[in-house]
Amino acid sequence: MEYVTAVPHPRSQAAGPARAGRVSLAVALSAGALGAAVALLATRQRWAEGTATVAGAPFSLTAKGSDVTGVPAALAIVGLAALVAVFAVRGAGRTLVAALLALCGAGTVAAALLGVSDSSALDEKAARAAGDTSATVHALGHTAWPYVAAVGGALILLAGLLALRYGRHWPAMSGRYERGGAPRPRRAAASVDPDRPEELWKALDRGEDPTGA
Repeated sequence: MEYVTAVPHPRSQAAGPARAGRVSLAVALSAGALGAAVALLATRQRWAEGTATVAGAPFSLTAKGSDVTGVPAALAIVGLAALVAVFAVRGAGRTLVAALLALCGAGTVAAALLGVSDSSALDEKAARAAGDTSATVHALGHTAWPYVAAVGGALILLAGLLALRYGRHWPAMSGRYERGGAPRPRRAAASVDPDRPEELWKALDRGEDPTGA
């Protein structure tokens, strides 16, 4: 008895990477854009609060994320630019940009988590309010916004990792926007019926010589 071994069709073999590329592209775009937006939004919110003693009385102070650290917002903007730049390059260039995207996400996470216990911004405000450089804030408290910024950074990191893993399957900018050194071959002019004026106009619109000269 002869056994017939089924040979997978080439199209079915290529369908797997292509499908993974489409899915990863959609996830990376969504995660990167959402992560950058979340990180930027979080840095504009109140991260820390405390109390300082001014003229013998308690004085409440608050600090936004941008007061605590400007790193998450800066890296979110760079990461968003890198996400767009991924589609403008190919090969090794795409790998480098994807690595930059991942690093932006990791840096955003680290900076946001470090900001959770940072009291320097409130101490500076306490010193200005009290007119004493040695004044510090007490009863220090933090909100959940630093962790929200860290989540945004994690989404940017996810986009970078997906770009590193599946970026070679993603499309690039159309070649018509790229300048090549060699001139593009012109298409052969189609025959034009001189008795049909509409064909003459179509030929002129295509940049062809309807006279055939």
